[in-house]
Amino acid sequence: MEPSTSSNPTDTSNFVEITMDVHEVVPPPHMSTVKRVKTKFKETFFPDDPIRQFKGQPLNKKFILGAQYFFPILQWLPNYSFELFKCDLIAGLTIASLAIPQGISYAKLASLPPIIGLYSSFVPPLVYVVLGSSRDLAVGPVSIASLVLGSMLAEEVSPKTQLALFIQLAFTSTFFAGIFQAALGILRLGFIIDFLSKAILIGFMAGAAIIVSLQQLKSLLGITHFTKEMSIIPVMRSVFDHIDEWSWETIVMGVFFLGILLLARHITIKKPELFWVSAGAPLACVIISTILSFVIKGEHHGISIIGKLEQGINPITAKMLLFHGNYLGLTIKTGIVTGILSLTEGIAVGRTFAALRNYKVDGNKEMIAIGLMNVVGSTTSCYVTTGSFSRSAVNHNAGARTVMSNVVMSMTVMVTLLFLMPLFRYTPNVVLGAIIITAVIGLIDISAAYLIWKIDKFDFIVLLTAFFGVIFLSVQYGLALAVGLSIFRILLQITRPKTVMLGNIPETNIYRDLHHYKEAIRVPGFLILSIEAPINFANITYLHERILRWIEEEEEDEEEEDTRTENFGLRYVILEMSAVGSIDTSGVSLFKELKVALKMKGVELVLVNPLAEVIAKLKKDDEANDFIRADYLFLTVGEAVAALLSTMRSQSPSMDEVLHTIVTE
Repeated sequence: MEPSTSSNPTDTSNFVEITMDVHEVVPPPHMSTVKRVKTKFKETFFPDDPIRQFKGQPLNKKFILGAQYFFPILQWLPNYSFELFKCDLIAGLTIASLAIPQGISYAKLASLPPIIGLYSSFVPPLVYVVLGSSRDLAVGPVSIASLVLGSMLAEEVSPKTQLALFIQLAFTSTFFAGIFQAALGILRLGFIIDFLSKAILIGFMAGAAIIVSLQQLKSLLGITHFTKEMSIIPVMRSVFDHIDEWSWETIVMGVFFLGILLLARHITIKKPELFWVSAGAPLACVIISTILSFVIKGEHHGISIIGKLEQGINPITAKMLLFHGNYLGLTIKTGIVTGILSLTEGIAVGRTFAALRNYKVDGNKEMIAIGLMNVVGSTTSCYVTTGSFSRSAVNHNAGARTVMSNVVMSMTVMVTLLFLMPLFRYTPNVVLGAIIITAVIGLIDISAAYLIWKIDKFDFIVLLTAFFGVIFLSVQYGLALAVGLSIFRILLQITRPKTVMLGNIPETNIYRDLHHYKEAIRVPGFLILSIEAPINFANITYLHERILRWIEEEEEDEEEEDTRTENFGLRYVILEMSAVGSIDTSGVSLFKELKVALKMKGVELVLVNPLAEVIAKLKKDDEANDFIRADYLFLTVGEAVAALLSTMRSQSPSMDEVLHTIVTE
């Protein structure tokens, strides 16, 4: 019912219309414990309700739908055409030209033999084709996971003096990463990776990009003795402590090819339709530098080269996995950290391009696909892989229509492994370093950091924590500090929920935050508070103390009022609970304690719009029906104030005069 308003600004209807209808607050329909738990479980772990597609379908259709659900390849392969394949063929060959040099480079970033980077670009894409739900995701090694894997394992095992053990630990860490990722998808626990907020990822990736780039100074300067540490101070100290090892030939070659790669990247940024320039530049640089190094005998002039690489496809490495011994804890820890990072990047990239092409990527399927991809990869000479942003962007821009482009890329890598490996023998390491620097520069997103600064200063502090933590401490410690700070913020929000005082918008029955809406005015005799968070054991002490302080402040304000309102006083505390989505047993006790405390002050507690779970639990705890009274339960603040003002007027005939006097002043 719409309230009627008065043209007189001092009329008491400026606060509320007392003739408005009052609606009863009723508890939710009865639901058995089993059904309630089932509903809660479904909404928590199956918000997308994957079972609904099977309802009403015949048995054979259910079997087909089930197979398509678990193996997304069955959804698009029956309708695959030669026209689609032509698009995927071009895209696959394009990303292969980027994947080959990146695979070699990222393997070296992880302190692994270059051949393992190519192995990791062959088998995992074939697994993803069967299980993945993204059409644009291009799979392979990525810089961040490579850096973290190499740095974490190198803390306890030297990749130079214990290379065989280091490789075993890398494969074992990849296995645990895959198990962890697949388990998240199977158990539908993907919300765990949401603790890596956008602010954390931007700061972390920017810091990691700088550390990765600084690590490449070893290759760009031709230094042979370099620190294993990943923080900026040891790295820079190592650079200047070995000036005598700098090679001008290496520096000249590095600056030249780095300039070409950066120029190619700049061209693509300015003109996205020329994506093939930056996509083909790394392979072109590898080919040119290899020929140049072979012609001038670069190894005799201080230019470090890759050396001989093995030919042949991935050897089976299942027997190399270590599930016992002193390094088991290290591999599990490394697997979880790299698993979370690679999973976050892969899903983020997949969802980004899915939004551009208006199709859906199932996060849980992606977790299972990426997880099984790494499990299989760990048994076939591969280390941690996921969806790469740079390769996926090239794949998308090259016109890929389905995930078949990954098959084309994989087959191209296979041909390289079988027949072309001798051609990379004279490839200079300095060019691989330049490729890595060019790839990770894109991880520094200054515009996104500035936007976070404008929107949320605390998020910006989290971003800086991740950034400086990675730079000055280590990759894992920087990430841990930022996640810890974010969790601390969440705990603050849980234990210190927001409460605001509401006032009436004149000539309406609308109530809003007094500090937000300056035209809102307080209603005499009422303290109207809005609780804007779930109520539980973690915040009941704060809420109890904060509400009592509101009351004390209100009473002090009343004492300072004119003597004409001296006998009016605080009569009702109204709690607006529309934002209280849940409550536990400790939260229920809060209202009982407030009820007692307010009764001693002669004040009544009124609840507005308690939601289904809240009202159900309050009713169950009030068998005597003296705690949650129907006449103190309302659907809206407007109805509550209207009804209670009517009661106050019937009890105090001078109420209209009091309200008129207050409004006039």
